[in-house]
Amino acid sequence: MVKLKYLFTSLFALAFVISANSQGCVSGGGDVVGVHGFIQSEYNYYMNGTDVNGKSLNQSTFNINRARLGVVGSIPYDIDYYVMIEYSPFTPQNKVHLLDGYVSYTRFSKWAKISVGQFKSPFSLEQNTACSGLYTVNRSEVVSQLAGPQRDLGLVINGGSDTTLVQYSVGMMNGSGMNVVDDNRFKDVVGRVVFNPINNLKIGGSFKYGKINPTDNTKPLNEILRYGVELQYKLQNFLLQSEYLMGSDKLHSASQVPVYGGCGGIVGYETKQPGTYKKSGFWVIGSYMTKWNLEPTVKFDTYMADHALSNSRTNRITLGLNYYINDYARLQMNYINAQESAGIANDRFIVQLQAKF
Repeated sequence: MVKLKYLFTSLFALAFVISANSQGCVSGGGDVVGVHGFIQSEYNYYMNGTDVNGKSLNQSTFNINRARLGVVGSIPYDIDYYVMIEYSPFTPQNKVHLLDGYVSYTRFSKWAKISVGQFKSPFSLEQNTACSGLYTVNRSEVVSQLAGPQRDLGLVINGGSDTTLVQYSVGMMNGSGMNVVDDNRFKDVVGRVVFNPINNLKIGGSFKYGKINPTDNTKPLNEILRYGVELQYKLQNFLLQSEYLMGSDKLHSASQVPVYGGCGGIVGYETKQPGTYKKSGFWVIGSYMTKWNLEPTVKFDTYMADHALSNSRTNRITLGLNYYINDYARLQMNYINAQESAGIANDRFIVQLQAKF
């Protein structure tokens, strides 16, 4: 933690030195340097029902969902770099930590930009939507669980843009998550491709195959398979997005399977016996931007954590309203109705104010 603070302080100071002397008075390592980030302050009201004595179990709290600061820049020639630090103490990591840190070779960036370091895994539409650009406050449960770990270390090649027929990303990742040393010699193969066949329509898919260590190291490594399909359609001020994800865990011995929380952080482990476990889910969202900068949003997402267990499904309906104060600030209000097979009372109301810089 201390090292990260020193690292970021140095980068932050360097950015301002180079920016302040960008007229050529001081020679440096960067042509273009920018400091950017955002903060998301929240109020949460949890509707937990009542206890056996009829006493309310509802709770409320203020917190900071995300607080991020980073440096992005270019070095002559054909080299870009990107560093992003998370400062919110309310993350699963509960400490200042590196989110993204990578170097890219951009000579052929239109078709093949090569990046090495730590970044988001190129899997899933919603996972690769920036946190500051989500249409609801939180991502879907199916994306949190099946696209995790959200960030990883590795190498990714991507190409294409919104103006080309095809956009793609393919990479080799450690598979162990962010800021963690790889714990076996195998790498995850992960990728995503999006087609733009006509204006305003995008159709794509994602895949991931990897291996993780079993609890019994005399057994073969467990095999993890994920794949997904996605769709996005925009007609003037109306936006429709949807995604289906499927996962299969082939466990060769009793193993601790990660349970992911906000922003892909591991919040716990679930013990599973040897066998093949299927899990899946999908989400669909519709939003409409009005002339008053108000954007009503409706989202449905569902996740089945184990196809062999009929009571493992969770459905969520999110009713949202986004107000765009200006190009850099946004207010979001979400009411989340959760319906678990076990019938738990845990609806939630969230108000989030975001500022970008």
